[in-house]
Amino acid sequence: MSKLFQQNISALKNTPKIWLITGVAGFIGSNLLEALLKMNQKVVGLDNFMSGHNHNLIEVENSVSKTQWANFNFVEGDICDPATCHSAMAYRAQDLTQPLPVDFVLHHAASSSVPGSLDDPVSTNAININGFLNVLIAARDAGVKRLVYAASSSAYGEQAGLPIKEENRVEPLSPYAVTKIVNELYAGVFAKNYNMEITGLRYFNVFGKRQDPQGSYAAVIPKWLSLILNREPVTIYGDGETTRDFCYMDNVVQANILAAMADNKNAVNQIYNIAVGERTSLNELHQLISSILTKHKMPDENVPDEFNMKPVYADFRIADIKHSVADISKAKQLLGYEPRYSVKQGLEETIAWYLGQHKKAD
Repeated sequence: MSKLFQQNISALKNTPKIWLITGVAGFIGSNLLEALLKMNQKVVGLDNFMSGHNHNLIEVENSVSKTQWANFNFVEGDICDPATCHSAMAYRAQDLTQPLPVDFVLHHAASSSVPGSLDDPVSTNAININGFLNVLIAARDAGVKRLVYAASSSAYGEQAGLPIKEENRVEPLSPYAVTKIVNELYAGVFAKNYNMEITGLRYFNVFGKRQDPQGSYAAVIPKWLSLILNREPVTIYGDGETTRDFCYMDNVVQANILAAMADNKNAVNQIYNIAVGERTSLNELHQLISSILTKHKMPDENVPDEFNMKPVYADFRIADIKHSVADISKAKQLLGYEPRYSVKQGLEETIAWYLGQHKKAD
């Protein structure tokens, strides 16, 4: 674990802050919520349940103490509504005579599917650009200390040289990627003109517990796990040699805390790649998942053997890129980011969680 991250955790436990997480009921948002509550922070959470789920919040509640859960103030609402965004910038509780202002905003509410943005670019634009602008304005008006937002590696498109650096030219291949680039432009403009501190994190293929396996736009790891556990074939688009930089959720939690708490002024108002810095092909990913599942298998468990999990190959999908891996040296140098989990370690944790969920469903 990053030494600086450990120092930040200690500082936060000694002097709790107030955080707003947009998209709190989603995959990344609920993991951030769990981490912050376990650090005894006060958290406002905003979500409209478009892609987030109440069961994610219930699971967080079950994973923390009653005292920690009492520090959570949930607001059901939409970032496309300016009044809701303004209201969410304050922490409210029954024992308070007046609301307390939010210190940090972790913005993760979005329409986050590349294929979905191709099917419905208008809605993606409205949520990701108009919604982001509403959050920026509300944060500016509330005088928050710092805003950290989810940017995306999709901004890079197909790059000729690897690993990908932050200064590489952006080459968006989807409406979703365009919206995330516009977010970065807006963040820069607000930082310069309104003296705000805003940091963007370009995530590379984040995975972990509570990632939704359902729907036609589901991310590859939870979707594959769901299919395999239900004895259904996995589809790999292309020849399986497509590579990605898969990043376990706990690494992302670390990056958010470091970005929010950074004392180094040179680290603020920047864009960072958040990944592991390693390439994994889809074929390798499938083999890893199969081997880990096989290791977990007991004779009486309904977990398929590796030889029953052969993938089916299909045509390469539009707007998918062939290869991607991040250069994370900037985040290491300026933020003190040190990814604790490799792909294999992250998969071990993730698969253990999904197996637990699968047993509950049975």
